[in-house]
Amino acid sequence: MREDLIALMTGAMEVFDAEQTALVGGHTNEGPELALGFAINGYIDPAHLSRKGGANPGDCLILTKPLGTGVLFAAEMRGKAKTRWIEAALTEMLQSNGPAAACLRSCGASALTDITGFGLLGHLSEMLRAANAQASVDLDALPLFDGATALAGAGIVSSLHAHNLHIETLVDASETHRRDARYPLCFDPQTAGGLLAAIPEPAASACVARLCNLGCTHAAIIGSVQAKDTAAQTWITLR
Repeated sequence: MREDLIALMTGAMEVFDAEQTALVGGHTNEGPELALGFAINGYIDPAHLSRKGGANPGDCLILTKPLGTGVLFAAEMRGKAKTRWIEAALTEMLQSNGPAAACLRSCGASALTDITGFGLLGHLSEMLRAANAQASVDLDALPLFDGATALAGAGIVSSLHAHNLHIETLVDASETHRRDARYPLCFDPQTAGGLLAAIPEPAASACVARLCNLGCTHAAIIGSVQAKDTAAQTWITLR
């Protein structure tokens, strides 16, 4: 147990040191499963704070990391994931979002959030509600981890997936899209997921190129923001 704790804290401190973050306290206890968590506190100039709200009609939506960690690790727990799939996911998960966030801000991001437990469409819906806007998302443009589509098509999903489906009523999708194996990945909860940003259209392509140069090689424009149709019952359209 002591050796496990040393290994965990050594890995954590490598990340904290790289981000100039101090570890100032904590505690340990015993439980049926190994778990590790941190509470992160900090200060920021309000003028430099990126928020979910603010997306404007005409903005492009940029996603910086692939989707599918929920499906992949659900499969890994069942012994149905290939090692190379998990290794590729871990490599992306270990990549800090810091440089990408700075890049997106410098490219004029009007809204910015991370993709975590609520999945892509869950977090996008939060962004759209805050801006009173709607969006279209191109299913073909989504960056996905290797193996995730095949696993989702086989019916393997995260235990949190069903909860995330509560926003389906906000999504306009054809029956063809709903039967697509990539559709469940739009609701897949992510661990150490990427960032989702609304970027002015003239700067979007150059922004993706800059992200790729920073190591976000899967960064992609996945859709666009439109003015909210007050008569529409949905907020997101899948294309």
